[in-house]
Amino acid sequence: MLGIRPEYIYKKETEDGYEYGIKVRESISPTSDDTSLKTENAKRNVTINKEVYDLIKKIPVKENGYVFDWNGFKQSEQLQILLEKLNIPKTTFHGLRDTHAFFLFAKEIDLVYVSKRLGHINIQTTQNYYLELMPEKKHQQDADALNLLSSL
Repeated sequence: MLGIRPEYIYKKETEDGYEYGIKVRESISPTSDDTSLKTENAKRNVTINKEVYDLIKKIPVKENGYVFDWNGFKQSEQLQILLEKLNIPKTTFHGLRDTHAFFLFAKEIDLVYVSKRLGHINIQTTQNYYLELMPEKKHQQDADALNLLSSL
């Protein structure tokens, strides 16, 4: 999320009101000046809610043209300080990503949607990684499949 420029944050009118989101178009790395994304699927639009949109829009753009300060790539350290202040158990940014995905799965959000939201090349990547980490989901799917077959 370090590669966010102001023009990547959008508000689009829809039939139901507005859609808010962030266009993921760049990746910032401490080891390379290459800002290209790892895969074509990594280029995506990620929807956000209005509250997050409003907060991000308030952040002053840095001299380098990005919304977030790279701050010597010490975001992990800053995250730990913030989590401690908020009395939230320690995690990593990837842990937050995993939690986000698990939450969506727990709310029965479709695997294809979650896979696209995460920027995976295909749903097999998502399925292999997350379903292995969620054995209760696999057991539920097995039970659902057996119930369906039994009802034939």
